[in-house]
Amino acid sequence: MALAVIYTRASIGMNAPRVTVEAHISNGLPGLTLVGLPETAVKEARDRVRSALINSGFQYPSKRITINLAPADLPKEGGRYDLAIALAILAASEQITSIKLNQFEFLGELALSGQIRRITGVITAAQAALKNQRKLITSLENTNELNLLPTESVYFCEHLLAVCHFLHDQNTLSHNQETPITNHKHSNITDINDIIGQQHAKRALEITAAGGHNLLLLGPPGTGKTMLANRLITILPDLTNQEALEIASIKSLCDISFDNEKWLTRPFRAPHHSASMAALIGGGSLPKPGEISLAHNGILFLDELAEFERKVLDSLREPLESGEIIISRAKAKVNFPANIQLIAALNPSAMGHYKGIYNRASPKQILRYLAKISGPFLDRFDLSIEVPLLPLGTLSHSTPTNETSFDIKQRVIQARKQQIERSGKINAKLNSKEAALFCKLKPNDALFLETTLNKLGLSIRAWHRILKVSRTIADLKQQQQIEKIDIIEAISYRSMDKLLIQLQKQIE
Repeated sequence: MALAVIYTRASIGMNAPRVTVEAHISNGLPGLTLVGLPETAVKEARDRVRSALINSGFQYPSKRITINLAPADLPKEGGRYDLAIALAILAASEQITSIKLNQFEFLGELALSGQIRRITGVITAAQAALKNQRKLITSLENTNELNLLPTESVYFCEHLLAVCHFLHDQNTLSHNQETPITNHKHSNITDINDIIGQQHAKRALEITAAGGHNLLLLGPPGTGKTMLANRLITILPDLTNQEALEIASIKSLCDISFDNEKWLTRPFRAPHHSASMAALIGGGSLPKPGEISLAHNGILFLDELAEFERKVLDSLREPLESGEIIISRAKAKVNFPANIQLIAALNPSAMGHYKGIYNRASPKQILRYLAKISGPFLDRFDLSIEVPLLPLGTLSHSTPTNETSFDIKQRVIQARKQQIERSGKINAKLNSKEAALFCKLKPNDALFLETTLNKLGLSIRAWHRILKVSRTIADLKQQQQIEKIDIIEAISYRSMDKLLIQLQKQIE
């Protein structure tokens, strides 16, 4: 026949819309015309496909070949369409005839030899194909990531010839097999008891993990802020299978390699303070995920917070509230998930200190340095704590604590279980109505909190954040009612607010 139709998948953000590859062969001047909004890499498929067909022993038709990638208004990029285009030409020239063609979708870049190379975004493509009741045939090099899928919906192949033989029932192809998702123990794993002293900070870290709150670590250099942030991973609950699959889908889009042994470990992303807005939130003409999406279901750690550009930090404000990032471009508008915990470390001044014998900065200089971070962005932190220099004698007389990350993790898991049973979500994700419903205070305690907020000059957003932190503190105690002592402890984790008020008074 002179016309053939093959199905494949594009990649637009977290979506994989279906692309129909139509091949038509007719008399005329030999050549291949590719239409359907292809960009440069797709247009180059004509040369890759031609060499792949010839080197696989097929005939390349010496006729007029027209390939249409429908829908025509959907941008197409990359070499992911090579395999489908090659099969469409073979079917249109009647070199292959198979009723199986309509049962499968095909994804893969072709080498000149006919070998099938890996592509990005293959997990979302496989899921979309399954919803349309088709199975996917793709490169053997994508096996590692596709084995995370719970159903046998993908076939793997190394060469174009093997695909053709499979379509004619002349051989079989291996398919994906669900990999048991387990966390392997490593002998050199970090532990929270590696940190000497800083008991107040460790307590704040436990509350942060239990409620999924955002945390700001404030203190001079060398006090353990970065160590504390890194240890948060060790006390967070493991990922669920669905969460692991979401992270794998994002990594697949960015062509990041997979480690089977760490699929249940939450991601920890720590971009350098020179990172651009596009690097942090995502971007490009056809947008790709940024650091905030790569940290989905995990931690985004911003060290040296004041050294980031202000507009870059402010670009995080909306996704921190909504849990997703929406990027609009001329060619596409895409959504990426961004359900993260934000952890940041901040020196209180350009000199590193703001009090004591090491301080060389005036209150105005300190305030000017801290003013590099906008107030609305600082409002996104549920807890801000000071991580001070250790008292004299702490290092020489320190004794390792018996409480390990595993011990704290069990309390965190129990507290989160209580939150899910009560509201269906962790405390940090409660909206204002849910916070009012599940974080009720006694009348006297509510008045006490409101009075304190007025003294500190805090916003209504701070009211809700303190309520949610108080709820988490009560959950760690397995209490049903929030007590005044819980509120007082929650207020104690507002070091940044207290510092700004103190500096303002000194200047006045």
